[in-house]
Amino acid sequence: MPEPVLGILTLYLNDAKQLEEKSVYRRMIIEGSRIGLDVFVFTPADVNPGKELIHAMVYDPGSGKWSRKWRPFPNMIYDRCRIQRNARFQQLLKFRSRYNHLTFLNRPLRNKWTVHQTFSQKSRFRQHMPETLLYQSSADLHRMLKFSPVVYVKPINGTGGRGILRIERQRDGKQLFDIQGRRQNRQIIAPRKVSLTRLESIVRQWCLGGRFLVQQGIPLRLPSGRYHDYRMLVQKNGQGVWELTGMAGRVGAARSVTSNLHGGGHAVRAEVLLKEWLGSEEKATKAMKTAEKLGLEGAAFLEDSFGALCELALDLAINREGKIYVLEVNPKPAREVFARTGDSATYRKAMLRPLEYAMWVYKNKNTPSPVKTTDE
Repeated sequence: MPEPVLGILTLYLNDAKQLEEKSVYRRMIIEGSRIGLDVFVFTPADVNPGKELIHAMVYDPGSGKWSRKWRPFPNMIYDRCRIQRNARFQQLLKFRSRYNHLTFLNRPLRNKWTVHQTFSQKSRFRQHMPETLLYQSSADLHRMLKFSPVVYVKPINGTGGRGILRIERQRDGKQLFDIQGRRQNRQIIAPRKVSLTRLESIVRQWCLGGRFLVQQGIPLRLPSGRYHDYRMLVQKNGQGVWELTGMAGRVGAARSVTSNLHGGGHAVRAEVLLKEWLGSEEKATKAMKTAEKLGLEGAAFLEDSFGALCELALDLAINREGKIYVLEVNPKPAREVFARTGDSATYRKAMLRPLEYAMWVYKNKNTPSPVKTTDE
């Protein structure tokens, strides 16, 4: 009986055909071979639609070398493609449309605004969502500044902390605002004070050419002055059931308004950072249990709303009282946060789980896993 085949679908970063997560894919191929799963990597540009063949990237664990081989379409596809603004992404959209009948472990999740609106339909999740508006004019900025002294402006589809502006109203009664942020190229914008009129102009310029959200800021500044949040990874296991894989704290770089690792941040074990933040081990444990329940129920609800998913990362803000807010949901999560905390067991589990889930899907004749819905 032939081994089941999993194709990891990704996108090249540039015309030189470089891949962002090649070392991760190499490890997944090695782990796959150990459990009887044949894994290869491909992009939409590697597909020959006439012959229904793929010029796949294959890795040989024995020789330690990558090579190219023509392969038939796999039994299952694990989509790792993140949004890009180029022709490569347009190729991806055509591929997804043409081969929509194939078995995908995960379907694309919608943008941040749609996910926020979907979560907000249910009181179970609404209480964990920061107040958020789709920016259309300065009136939306005014509304949020009246509601919250700190506001974030962020792109509707952005990743990695790019294009985020933090605004804080001064307490001295004057109409002055502190602003700082990160441009699309991750360059840090140093803090400065501006008037309301100037702020309106800056935000208008910031939001040109794209769609942006204005969102309530949650107090997340550590005593060191750096901002932090928590990355929680939930994945389907080898029985097709949602399970918590791990949770880690992220502390941003100096002068950064975000905690992203690619922006110079560093990772800390969640229990360590939470104990420091909330003041006791008991409060930290309680917050982590609440976060786990929220993550598992949230993943099931989003799958029910948008289609098959196999993993999600939830970026969480936890305030001083232990209240949890869902800042973002990422359907194509990186795993390195666990490697950076030194938690190699969780890092390995994060790579192994999609493979074990793929085996479950194959053995169950590609039937989707049972979806749990959440009551209002």
